[in-house]
Amino acid sequence: MLSIGELSRATDCKVETIRYYEKIGLMPEPARSAGNQRRYGERHRDRLHFIRHSRQLGFSIEAIRELLSLADHDHQDCAAVDALTRHHRQEVEARIRSLAALRDELDRMLRDCAGGDIAHCGVIQTLADHGRCDSEHI
Repeated sequence: MLSIGELSRATDCKVETIRYYEKIGLMPEPARSAGNQRRYGERHRDRLHFIRHSRQLGFSIEAIRELLSLADHDHQDCAAVDALTRHHRQEVEARIRSLAALRDELDRMLRDCAGGDIAHCGVIQTLADHGRCDSEHI
């Protein structure tokens, strides 16, 4: 059994984050020692690795909650996992397109900046007037 500090070190996850995941129900309640200290097992460590890897891949907390629920039933069809992952990939693609448009707009702003004083700075002028932008970037 691991203390919360040992689990933190074993998973490279902050103690506060582990407590948060417990609070929102992503991590099961750990057993308690006679001194009321949290005690974690291999199941907790594996689940925390799953959550952290999912977060690194950009899955939302709610998507992770759903993935964990599906993972807890390992004999069912994985179509729901596939659908959830495809949806997440579509969201990532949309973010990539949005970030590429943002990058292009910033590049354009920098090209329009001819140097000199702030009163004639193309970047400042564009930031003050959204109409000068070439695209919508929200």
